[in-house]
Amino acid sequence: MFMARNDRGPDRNEQGGARPRRTVFGRLFYWGAVLAVWGLIFAVVFLAVFARDLPDTSSLYEVDRQPSITYLDRSGALIAVRGTQMAPPVDLDALPDYVPAAFVAIEDRRFYHHPGFDPIGMSRAMASNLRAGRVVQGGSTITQQLAKNLFLTPDQNMKRKVQELILAVWLEMKFSKKEILALYLNRVYFGAGAYGIESASQRYFDKSADKLTVGEAALLAGLLKAPSRYSPVSESERAATRANVVLNEMVEVGAITPAQREAAVAEPVRVSKTLASQHAQYFIDWLDKQIRTLVGEPTEDMVVETTLDLTLQTDAERAVRRILDRDKGKGVEQAALVALDGDGRVRAMIGGASYGDSQFNRAVDARRQAGSAWKPFVYLAAVEAGYTPQTPVVDQPVTIGGWSPRNYSGNFSGQMTLAQAVAQSTNTVAAYVADQVGRDSVARAARRLGISSEIGLQPSMALGAVEVSPLEMAQAYDAFANGGRRVDAYGISRIRTPSGRVIYTHGPSEGGQAINNPPLYYMNQMLRGVVTSGSGRSAAIGGRDIAGKTGTTSDYKDAWFVGYTGGFVAAVWVGKDDNKPMARVTGGAAPAAIWRGFMEAALPKLAVQAIPNGPPLPEGWIPPDPVGDLMGQVEDPYATATPYDAPPPVIIDGQAQQPVQPQPAPAARPAPPQTPPAPQQERRPDALFF
Repeated sequence: MFMARNDRGPDRNEQGGARPRRTVFGRLFYWGAVLAVWGLIFAVVFLAVFARDLPDTSSLYEVDRQPSITYLDRSGALIAVRGTQMAPPVDLDALPDYVPAAFVAIEDRRFYHHPGFDPIGMSRAMASNLRAGRVVQGGSTITQQLAKNLFLTPDQNMKRKVQELILAVWLEMKFSKKEILALYLNRVYFGAGAYGIESASQRYFDKSADKLTVGEAALLAGLLKAPSRYSPVSESERAATRANVVLNEMVEVGAITPAQREAAVAEPVRVSKTLASQHAQYFIDWLDKQIRTLVGEPTEDMVVETTLDLTLQTDAERAVRRILDRDKGKGVEQAALVALDGDGRVRAMIGGASYGDSQFNRAVDARRQAGSAWKPFVYLAAVEAGYTPQTPVVDQPVTIGGWSPRNYSGNFSGQMTLAQAVAQSTNTVAAYVADQVGRDSVARAARRLGISSEIGLQPSMALGAVEVSPLEMAQAYDAFANGGRRVDAYGISRIRTPSGRVIYTHGPSEGGQAINNPPLYYMNQMLRGVVTSGSGRSAAIGGRDIAGKTGTTSDYKDAWFVGYTGGFVAAVWVGKDDNKPMARVTGGAAPAAIWRGFMEAALPKLAVQAIPNGPPLPEGWIPPDPVGDLMGQVEDPYATATPYDAPPPVIIDGQAQQPVQPQPAPAARPAPPQTPPAPQQERRPDALFF
């Protein structure tokens, strides 16, 4: 009996012949097929896992954006659009060929040759990132970017990247290359709230996209890498460098010729730093903060009808720019201007030399010492206590609580009238009068007219050692211009939806009468004298009833002019942000020049009248002589070449300082004639701030 052999020898087929061995090619084919099957299975499972929660592509044409706020001036002209701005889709055929070519050149050179993703670009980006040890280059195609922008969150993870690839292939299967590029250009974010090329063109260049130049197209294409980093508004040099890179890429891919590139480089790109223009962006910032308080967080598009007059705003911008350019050698670096009508409507606002360079609003948020522009509050308290423009006063050395104020000229003029002291901006008289009527009375007068900043009650307060904003000063002086009524400055007349539903309307002013007569009459007469015969003569405008007051701090860090006519007031400040002194710039110089330049352009456009007298004057009251007679021979307070600084003020700390009689006193101060101040009762100790 034989046992069967395990070794059967060579393989044989059923006919008994030997089975042939597979060739090398056969084996490769076999195992390739096996791997392909398993790869296909893996790919199907892989895609199924990641495609399971793909977003709904039916939202392709829906736009998810934040509400926009459109700001109109008082006549309905567009000032600005804040928030998300969308424009109607642009037709790709309507654009110059170099516009879409700029985006293809810098974002996706092989756009017309890949199926939605670019393996070459992805490999190159991966190699660059590995060499750098960080992400320095992206490999996403325009189609992938569109998929991400339309459907996905900005999360950076493997799942999102795979979904991006799936959606990119889907887009390529569903749309033509031309349609994908059109969708991309109409939906991509360009910064500054602008979505889509038409919106970006309007936002940055104030023109439609079909009128873009080669340089402008390159600048917009360069933005997409990082809209804030390459913003032509805040990063102009970096944006220009990036635009040059785009131009070079366009030449390399044949989108433009070298000659076109050179022409684009030679032609400056004029960038509007905000939508349509630079106008009134400080003003818009001021309102933007208020809207949330008035109507809450916007949930729908809104239209804000403002009090601003764009024509006057342009006049203000030109006046400020002209003097800043003229006096930059004197250290005049910044300026602010606020103009109000008699009801407190803000008609123009300048918050600084350049909104593009600095968005800090000096008209509203800066607090600078008022200098002699504060003195009207001193003299208002005085005339309300019984002084008149004819009251004799003496310009002589005076010491109050150890503090001795000195005049700008360094001289003392002796006896004069109160009106002359106002026009001549005499410091010794203002300090003495404030101490006599009570610095708390001065603070109350300023509060009543609209000063809301902290007011110190130290003796130097009388000379403007109080930090205020130009908006506050314009608001307070408005009472002199409108017949004595207190106003609260405002810039929003109405807020509505685009369909017309009213959300908010500004109500009537509740300020009431802040200055009665005859004090108002006296103040207007004396402040007219500042312009006709005193420190504000450079602000005079022929044929106009003008009044106002200059202000200069002793170290030339701040200079002011606040002036008005009937129902219209403007406050102007100049100085430096670092609070360093200017080169002997006074309130009668740069600020008065800005004020006059603005008013000369603005007043012909306004139906202004003479400064109103205000409430009825007391029966039987006889007005004083015309202001010119009251002034007499007023000395120019800025005639002396070299002023000297006053010593640091002594701050009182809870105990009211009794007035110290001047030592030595050349003559006793005469009491005000006819209508002396009411006898003062012993005053309570002043608090440090009022």
